[in-house]
Amino acid sequence: MSCCNAQKKAHHSEDVKKSLQSRLKRIEGQLRGIRKMIEEDTYCDDVLNQIASAQSALNGTALYLLEHHVRQCVSDQIKNGKTDVIAEVIKTIKRLSK
Repeated sequence: MSCCNAQKKAHHSEDVKKSLQSRLKRIEGQLRGIRKMIEEDTYCDDVLNQIASAQSALNGTALYLLEHHVRQCVSDQIKNGKTDVIAEVIKTIKRLSK
């Protein structure tokens, strides 16, 4: 089954969904931990290290999703003659790399 249809709705496999959900749940836990660190007046450098860790986890999740998107959604659209998706992917990569 293709990933993205004409309405630009994703159709992820159950494995991809589970992986994304698991990653995001861990990130949510990290963010709750950071909030608690702030509430408890934890040393700034320790909080900053945890923020960097959460950012890294979020970036990894984005790259995982981008890889899936290119392998499935983008590939399917190109096969169907919709090459304008290439500009969309380039724009997304630029946004992610900021």
